[in-house]
Amino acid sequence: MENKYKFNSFLSFTLQEEYFAANVAKVLNILEMSKITKIPKSPDYMLGVINLRGTVLPVIDQRIKFGMEATEYTSQTCILVLDIDIDGEKIQVGALVDSVQEVLEITEDQIQPPPNIGSKYKSQFIYGMAKNKDEFIMLLDMDKIFSADELIDLKQNTDKKEAKKLVD
Repeated sequence: MENKYKFNSFLSFTLQEEYFAANVAKVLNILEMSKITKIPKSPDYMLGVINLRGTVLPVIDQRIKFGMEATEYTSQTCILVLDIDIDGEKIQVGALVDSVQEVLEITEDQIQPPPNIGSKYKSQFIYGMAKNKDEFIMLLDMDKIFSADELIDLKQNTDKKEAKKLVD
């Protein structure tokens, strides 16, 4: 399996009781929960947008995106600001997660291939699997979580919100 990242550092987080991790090169920030402005007629996994230092950031519920129940807000719930690359275009997206755990250093020989059948998650999102203590962690390829069409929808919904803000 070829490593597409310069770093083998991964930020681990939970969704329900499952452990996931994203390469730290994709995580720009970790934000506490803030008020999310809903956008009409957006996909069910898109919660809305927040103001991030003067820019409009679309926020998605990562649980819904993975076919789980919607996130239940707790004091641990937070938003990961991710840098997604699709077809050479960089898009920032906020991903709602149950909790952030830790930064893990995972060597290439510790990464096992993703499951190819029987998983309730679409395995094309999963870069690999790693074991930490007694838990498996799914290492996500953040660039593959969204299809090109979904990112276009997110960008258009965000652009509409930005245009409305400029008119108001």
